[in-house]
Amino acid sequence: MHGVEIVDPYRWLEDGDPEEVRRWTEAQNAHTEAWLSAVPARAGIRCRLQQLLSIGVLGTPTPARGRYLYQRREGTTNQPILYVRDGLEGRDRVAIDPNALSAEGTTALDWYHVSPDGRRLAYGLSADGSEQSVLRLLDLDDLSPLADRIPRTRSCDLAWLPDNSGFYYTRYPAPGSVPAGEEPYHRAVWFHRVGHDPDADRLVFQPAEKEHWPGVSLSDDGRWLLIGVARTFDETDLYVQDLTSGAAPVPVAVGIPATFDGQVARGVLYLRTNLDAPTFRLYAVDPAAPSRDGWRELVPARPDAVLSSVGVTAKHLVLDYLDRATARLQLAALDGSGIQDVHLPTLGSLFGLGLEPDGNEVLFGFSSFTVPPSVYRLDPTTGTTTLWRRVEADIEPERFRVNQVEYSSADGTRITMFLVHRRDVERNGRQPTFLTGYGGFNISMTPAFSRSMLLWLESGGVVAIPNLRGGGEYGESWHQQGMLGRKQNTFDDFIAAAEWLIASGWTSPRELAIQGGSNGGLLMGAVLTQRPELFRAVVVQVPLLDMLRYHRFLIARLWIPEYGSADDPEQFGWLSAYSPYHQVRDGVAYPAVLIATAESDTRVDPLHARKMTARLQRATSSGLPVLLRLESRAGHGAGKPLAKVLDELTDTWTFIWHELGLAAPEDR
Repeated sequence: MHGVEIVDPYRWLEDGDPEEVRRWTEAQNAHTEAWLSAVPARAGIRCRLQQLLSIGVLGTPTPARGRYLYQRREGTTNQPILYVRDGLEGRDRVAIDPNALSAEGTTALDWYHVSPDGRRLAYGLSADGSEQSVLRLLDLDDLSPLADRIPRTRSCDLAWLPDNSGFYYTRYPAPGSVPAGEEPYHRAVWFHRVGHDPDADRLVFQPAEKEHWPGVSLSDDGRWLLIGVARTFDETDLYVQDLTSGAAPVPVAVGIPATFDGQVARGVLYLRTNLDAPTFRLYAVDPAAPSRDGWRELVPARPDAVLSSVGVTAKHLVLDYLDRATARLQLAALDGSGIQDVHLPTLGSLFGLGLEPDGNEVLFGFSSFTVPPSVYRLDPTTGTTTLWRRVEADIEPERFRVNQVEYSSADGTRITMFLVHRRDVERNGRQPTFLTGYGGFNISMTPAFSRSMLLWLESGGVVAIPNLRGGGEYGESWHQQGMLGRKQNTFDDFIAAAEWLIASGWTSPRELAIQGGSNGGLLMGAVLTQRPELFRAVVVQVPLLDMLRYHRFLIARLWIPEYGSADDPEQFGWLSAYSPYHQVRDGVAYPAVLIATAESDTRVDPLHARKMTARLQRATSSGLPVLLRLESRAGHGAGKPLAKVLDELTDTWTFIWHELGLAAPEDR
């Protein structure tokens, strides 16, 4: 490629269908299972994880004219159930129970959108973690299904008409309507009239490029259709269309290197953007005259916090901030004045805002490392919050300590990191430590609740979570410092976290385990090939690892704006410098590695895991295991049933437990 010879001895493992590849994979799975089953601690780990995973799951309710739609999972149920409640104190009715749709619990509710009047529901179901949704409709008055079925609605964005007679939505092309292999692209906006043939639906908007990703929303009065088009992960076009005039969509912001999103309420477009403001600001825009010279700033950008999202109620703006990677919630008048803080229980994360543009309540979800999910109801008029519902769990948060520390990366950039551990844990240079990270796609690592992490914390382990460049913790500039030709910054930040943990007396390479998935799996592959001596055990999940060919498979062309493409000579240089598969060296003493992937993954092809496993097994001189775990009837992670989650977590922690030489967890 570009005059450089690339040695790729495991190209034959890219296609998972040939019989020889299937036999190879089955042999790898059998070897992994035999290795794990010989670990004495496995049974105790599984037992405690089963108890911890029975801690419930709770979603933030979506209010709609006195009705509340929310998800909840309790006990050992495989999938969360979607409930509808009439009134704040009403009785819950089951709207969608995915558990009743497949015996193995592998049918998942991917998404749902309730009509503004609360009477109809659009939702998507998919099987085996594929995320290939089929859109269905439900009458919420009597919970009767409607006949409409629309396939190819993965990650569907949907906006109901005010009278619930139809909706604007996104879907993908039918096979044969685009060139072979391009079916995961060409996402477009369509209009569907309830009860009509979806094949006759009207095409509303087709982006200029097949990789562009449109989404929709509708004003509360049904007049203004807002179409956002993600050109990259940090550049969004925005159009507005007056549906009463029949005119074409009008650009609000097009071709500008920035992110734009918003909503139209009571004739005002509330526009959030990072244009000339890496931490985002909020404008008021007249949708009838959306040119930039008429934008009026409501909430200026802050240097110390990222404006993550904005909600609009009848009289207030709800401002969701990320302040040093932790949640901060504020209220303001609709003109941006009178900003006041909303009290939150502790350092933690929000997981959703539920509100209506003409309503006078806000529901928000909150959790932290050792605080299970809770939903609170906020009265914007008084600023008071009351508990709506919480997940009950036998956990004592006061047993644990949460700190946020800072350290310097290779180029001197200061990086923040969360440290969580039992209060009686001391720095003795030998504490078992679990270090995890992500660092990509503007995604932030915040103090969220993890049931399985409690197993580690209860047993005296330390958890470390750094806020790496490439994430969104400190705004768009933070994201851009860890993408494309600056991706090495992400890896340097993570390596520096490991070095700080060792130098500060927490742990040693012998007691240090690391884990990451998806983009975090790429991170794991990069750091284990760049600094193998720093770690004892590495868990690499649903990873990207062959960065010279990644963009040729599944939906990975969508990620070229984040990573680059080896088809370009300059970008080939960036990618080949760190591509984990190509950076494996024969005779190096690599740490113990568990690579996990899934057969139905429609995002990251399992080929990466197969090729990297084979390459590491041949290359390593350490004598430590390199194991492959390929899950059947599962995908990238979304919609995975609890039973499969339990199996995967048991194997992950069994691997770490053994490699760090820990005693079995105590029975509880």
